[in-house]
Amino acid sequence: MIEIDNVHKSFGQLEVVKGVSMTVSKGEVVSVIGGSGSGKSTLLMCINGLEPIQKGAIRVDGTDVHAPGIDLNKLRQRIGIVFQQWNAFPHLTVLENVMLAPRKVLGKGKAEAEEIAVRQLSHVGLREKINVFPGKLSGGQQQRMAIARALAMSPDYMLFDEVTSALDPQLVGEVLDTLRMLSDEGMTMILVTHEIRFARDVSDRVAFFRNGVIHEIGTPEQVIGSPQRPETVEFLKSTH
Repeated sequence: MIEIDNVHKSFGQLEVVKGVSMTVSKGEVVSVIGGSGSGKSTLLMCINGLEPIQKGAIRVDGTDVHAPGIDLNKLRQRIGIVFQQWNAFPHLTVLENVMLAPRKVLGKGKAEAEEIAVRQLSHVGLREKINVFPGKLSGGQQQRMAIARALAMSPDYMLFDEVTSALDPQLVGEVLDTLRMLSDEGMTMILVTHEIRFARDVSDRVAFFRNGVIHEIGTPEQVIGSPQRPETVEFLKSTH
C-alpha cells in the first residue's frame, strides 16, 4: 500500500501541500480532484520521490520514499508515473521508446525488452504503430504510448497526472478507456484528473483537494454524488 502521513511540501516560502494524510490500498483506484494549484500534481511527484518533502512521511509497501540513502531508481521501478506531456524521444520509434527503460534500467536483453514492449503496446491498442515515430501519432496515441512505457517496467502502482488535459476532446475517450482497462485488471492507481464523470465511474474513492489539503474524501457516491462540504459543492458546480 501507499501511506501518506502528514506530508508538507513547500517551494520556497509557498507551502503547496499542507499536512496531507491518505492511504491507498493494493488494487484501489483513488481519483484526486480539485482546482489548479491545489497541490494535487505536487503530491504525485512527492510519492514518486521526484520532489523532496519538508515534513511527514510517504511509505510504499513499508519503504520510506524520502529516507536518506534510498535507491530512488529501484523504488521508481515499482511506481510508474505518466504526466500531461509524454516526453518521448522523437528520433526513436514507438517500439524503441518503450524498450528503452527495460533495457537501461532493468538490464533486459534486446529480445526480452522487445517482447515486453510489443506486449504493452498491444495492451494499449498500439500494436500496429510500433515502427512509427512518436511525431506521427495523435495526441491520444502518444499518451497511450507513455502509459505502455510506464507499464513496461511492471510497476505495482501507477500515478497519472492529468493525462487527458492536453488532448483534444475527441481523443480523451481512448486514453480514459485504457485507464479503465487497467482499473478492471486490478492496477493500484492514483489519478489526478478533471474528468469528474470518469472519476465517478472508475474510482473506489475520490479525494477533493483545496489549498493544499484534502477537504473531503470518500466513495464517488459521497464526494461527487452528495458532497458534504460547501467548497466541494462549489468546485463540482464549476466543472459542469
